[in-house]
Amino acid sequence: MSAEVAEQPAAWRRLLDDGAGEIADVAAAIAARAPRFVLLAARGTSDHAALYAKYLVEVQRGLPAGLASPSSLTVYGSRPQLRDVLFVAVSQSGGSPDLLDSMTTARACGAITVAVTNNPSSALGQAAEFSVDVRAGVERAVAATKTYTAELLALYLLLAVPDAEGRTALTRARAGLADAADLTLAGEPAVRAAAARYRFADRLVTTARGYSYPTAREAALKLMETSYLSAQAFSGADLLHGPMAMIDADLPVIAVKTPGRGGAAMAAVIERMRERRADLVVVGEQPGDGQPAIVLPVQTAGVSEDLHPLLEILPLQQLALHLALQRGGDPDAPRGLSKVTETW
Repeated sequence: MSAEVAEQPAAWRRLLDDGAGEIADVAAAIAARAPRFVLLAARGTSDHAALYAKYLVEVQRGLPAGLASPSSLTVYGSRPQLRDVLFVAVSQSGGSPDLLDSMTTARACGAITVAVTNNPSSALGQAAEFSVDVRAGVERAVAATKTYTAELLALYLLLAVPDAEGRTALTRARAGLADAADLTLAGEPAVRAAAARYRFADRLVTTARGYSYPTAREAALKLMETSYLSAQAFSGADLLHGPMAMIDADLPVIAVKTPGRGGAAMAAVIERMRERRADLVVVGEQPGDGQPAIVLPVQTAGVSEDLHPLLEILPLQQLALHLALQRGGDPDAPRGLSKVTETW
């Protein structure tokens, strides 16, 4: 897991150099079909990549987007009208039977189908009309790290649109993203200190808004599967409702707050958590309210907000790794888990 976390900047550079042209061809073919709706299907870690893609589609393309319920197609046998719908299945292995069945059914129902996977020769990759290879290389640790961020980057290249200055998704991604990742990963000493602090925690909360919300979801999953603690992820907006009642000085809260609209929207959430005396960890930057917090730094200078999720998850992957080690576990082989989870 440690080696694969460290490999991510190189994996991104490889995808940008060797895979961007192929993804551009798929994006052009999709644009020519003018889909009216985007439906995303995934499981586990890839589900958080799909959630990120949902934000990209809604914010940048102005299209409605939703997360598919594979069981609607597989367990209940529904056959929806999917003409002019873009159906994107995201899977590291391409090996889950329910995603394969969902893809096959969606295509039969008229959808434009795309598989985003680290294994384009998989059954899922072969079943789709179009296939995108995230080019992360073989991932041996059970906890997915480099395949997750490679999925994020591939989805970004596939779905993001030129910005107000006319810069394409590829141009923005090449403008210092991998270098920022190198700098962020170099902040590991702060992560080690946080892991030592929370060695005996049995529960925590992660929270974020906007593009960063998938980061909170993925961080909670990583902490659960490597350190076996109870981690709950909430949108900052949802946390302000009923869940805020459980926040107190005994509950660690990891809040993602990098520069941008999503981070700005977290200011009120952090203020409320201060009032509740939460044991606060901030991923990104000091909140700026004059009250110090434990900070896991993220280097985002020159990187657009819609790419921050690739950087924000890096110290949280490191935290999952070091917290597992502090607790005497083996993050490479979490109990009860295997690399490919088959669901129906």
